[in-house]
Amino acid sequence: MLCDICKKNSATVHLTEIIDEQMNELHLCEDCARHKSAAMEQQFGLSDLLAGMADFEKPNKDEENVVVKCPNCNLTYADFKKIGRLGCGECYNTFRKYLAPLLKRIHGSNQHAGKAPFKEKTISRPGRKRADLGELKAGLQKAIQREDFEEAARLRDQIKKISSEQNNV
Repeated sequence: MLCDICKKNSATVHLTEIIDEQMNELHLCEDCARHKSAAMEQQFGLSDLLAGMADFEKPNKDEENVVVKCPNCNLTYADFKKIGRLGCGECYNTFRKYLAPLLKRIHGSNQHAGKAPFKEKTISRPGRKRADLGELKAGLQKAIQREDFEEAARLRDQIKKISSEQNNV
């Protein structure tokens, strides 16, 4: 079978593309599949991710018939789920109840730990140490998942050291 795009090389990649509820099968050679993949990555944005993840939410029975609307820009939560973008800053407050679980699912936490510039890392501040501790714990979990036990042990020792310093203060 020949590639559907270049019509020259043998098709080794077979894709099923669904656009606007219409299924389309593509048979591509490796080069055309690579180009198609790069084009798809450029088109996929954060707003698409948010819209897609918002669709996975299971609405509460009481909330299904309630229409939440931003008083500032008149954007509804249903509109946000479709387009994946909020209309204004007030939308964050209006949709807070619905955004919190969505953001927690994406980021793993609904509290921002942030990062400090390199110079600030040398300054001893309780808030900075808490953020460092959170980063270390997240790194420890990733190392365990990767089964990189030497790295996990190193991170565990750093966590213990920071925790004991905090307890002594």
